[in-house]
Amino acid sequence: MSTDINNLRVNGQRLWDSLMELAQIGATPKGGVCRLTLTDLDKQGRDLVSRWAKEAGMTVTIDKIGNGFLRRPGKNNTLPPVMTGSHIDTQPTGGKFDGNYGVLAGLEVVRTLNDNHIETEAPIEVAWWTNEEGSRFVPVMMGSGVFAKAFTLEHAYAAKDADGKSVKEELERIGYIGPQEPGDHPIGTYFETHIEQGPVLEDNKKPLAW
Repeated sequence: MSTDINNLRVNGQRLWDSLMELAQIGATPKGGVCRLTLTDLDKQGRDLVSRWAKEAGMTVTIDKIGNGFLRRPGKNNTLPPVMTGSHIDTQPTGGKFDGNYGVLAGLEVVRTLNDNHIETEAPIEVAWWTNEEGSRFVPVMMGSGVFAKAFTLEHAYAAKDADGKSVKEELERIGYIGPQEPGDHPIGTYFETHIEQGPVLEDNKKPLAW
């Protein structure tokens, strides 16, 4: 099949429907979302996104801090993946798109490539990062911080919420403490689509992409 990639477009309605379905997990009366990290609601969100990834033919790998890597193979799987992603945990009064858009937009790209039978040279991965918001546990950007070696896994595990529950206990409780060492994961390039970034960069006349 020959596909004109210059005219390739994602399925906007499918992306919107996915965002709205995920937003039902922890939905608040005013139309927002409260899905704090490592709660039962966070587990439901992770389970749903994992199921969608598997339905799209992706494998799901979880590391020891609970970061998720959803992988679509490429022609040359020895190449480091092209990665995009964000987070699916929210603030107590979070919105439907903050973080979630970056994850589900990446998933929609994969779905669109599948629809058009396009095989990429390198693998594609969509990541979600654990406790990016920091509303329940500090430090913020915990999963990506451990991945980037900004602080240790042991430091993150020891963090406790207001009820005295630790990150490690809650990761184990919801079943999202994986075998992979954080950071032992090659990345060819990484970019993140985020609901807040477009207007800020555009207003400052900065390029949105290269």
